Amino acid sequence: MIIDQAHTYRDKIVELLAAEKLPVADLPETLDNFIVAIQDGSLVGVGGVEVYGNNGLLRSLAVHPEHRGAGIAGKLLAQLDSMSKKNGLLALYLLTETAPTYFEQKSYTRITRVEVPAEVQRSSEFSHVCPVSAIVMKKEL
Repeated sequence: MIIDQAHTYRDKIVELLAAEKLPVADLPETLDNFIVAIQDGSLVGVGGVEVYGNNGLLRSLAVHPEHRGAGIAGKLLAQLDSMSKKNGLLALYLLTETAPTYFEQKSYTRITRVEVPAEVQRSSEFSHVCPVSAIVMKKEL
């Protein structure tokens, strides 16, 4: 498996995210802080971080159903953590409706929306894409 920059895989990323019922309409145009997992020439996973000052919003983490259980999401998360630290981010935030237990195993803790920095709260994910019922989580880097 290869971890690569996401720039040239936009169509395949949209296809995977849509299949997993994750938002695609507000994906950043350039996918600068997004990475993909490629196996045997096929996109099998994706993840990204939107940067807001010294904080990041983890989003679009998905692994193709046929490739789950192989540690791909964990490898993507580790790479995103490393990239985020290198870029000077202090914390990562996320919203999830389906995977809070998974993210707790990856050192994320549940927090309330009011604990999220204002610039992250203004992101499209927080402001209108994800439902208010989504669980908010944070990881210090």
